[in-house]
Amino acid sequence: MERVRIKICGITRPEDAISAAQAGVDAIGLVFYEKSPRRVDAVTATAIIKSLPPFICKVGLFVDADADTVMATVREVPLDLLQFHGSETPEYCCGFGKPYLKAVRMRAGVDIREFEKNYHDAAALLLDTHVVDIAGGTGQTFAWDLIPMGLRKPIILAGGLDAGNVGKAIRQVHPYAVDVSGGVESAKGIKDRRKIAAFVQAVGNASLPD
Repeated sequence: MERVRIKICGITRPEDAISAAQAGVDAIGLVFYEKSPRRVDAVTATAIIKSLPPFICKVGLFVDADADTVMATVREVPLDLLQFHGSETPEYCCGFGKPYLKAVRMRAGVDIREFEKNYHDAAALLLDTHVVDIAGGTGQTFAWDLIPMGLRKPIILAGGLDAGNVGKAIRQVHPYAVDVSGGVESAKGIKDRRKIAAFVQAVGNASLPD
């Protein structure tokens, strides 16, 4: 099986970003959504990014943000990738000169193939749990059998993952990457170095050939 990539989202402190990098993650997520307990401002986000070694992808997460706000953040913070977690249109997502991920909040009746068609410029689709009035970071899994086989876009699996269930998720879904936030925390926005290491190890074990 191809190695599954790992993103740790909701990083709020440089020391947590360093722990993630030392554990071998591929990407960190910085949340610029006002209602999130893991929100960071541009100054904090830039400090976190400066603490990282090379080759870690820096992802900025937005939820139905004003386009001028996103553009101002992109100018100030050296992000590699944007993640849109609301009802943003394909035209909006393409408007910032950066590659992007489009999040899909999963529930019965969601047509992922339609998302693939409409967001054909997206680098990947991120599949997360649908909870009313909560854009992400729910700490809840969704029914992984809702994901159809044979999707063309890379799939990033999110929603309630931790060291205990990520192996099963990988074996069932075969995602390109997994995304975790609350599953490696000691408190909201505070990552636990040992939980990060355990999560990375569980992903690595699941990626080994049978």
